[in-house]
Amino acid sequence: MRLSQRLKMTSSSLLGSKASLDRDVALQPPLHLYRRLLRLHRTKIPPDLRVLGDGYLKSEFREHRNVENPIHIVGFLTEWQRYAQHLEEYGTGEKLDKARLLKMSDDQIGQFYGLWKASHGYRE
Repeated sequence: MRLSQRLKMTSSSLLGSKASLDRDVALQPPLHLYRRLLRLHRTKIPPDLRVLGDGYLKSEFREHRNVENPIHIVGFLTEWQRYAQHLEEYGTGEKLDKARLLKMSDDQIGQFYGLWKASHGYRE
């Protein structure tokens, strides 16, 4: 079953309280969100980093194409939608604050470090 079909079948009771989501934002269908993110990358990210960002975006959406758990689908789409809102408001110029860094898991920090190295031209 496709991601958009599973999203439509997700009941509002599974979404929990709206406190975890931005109050005025409804979830976009996956394909619309994916296209929105690619457009934002085109306008908000420098060309040399856009290749990296587009590749990461495509691989994440591809990997989550067959997810069955509606809670995971909602979480996935919510976080990508927040990223889109962040790009629209700030572009790529905001620094990572310490509180957000402390909330990351070891795997996330490793991925973040890998992205940082790739964006700064470091090779292993």
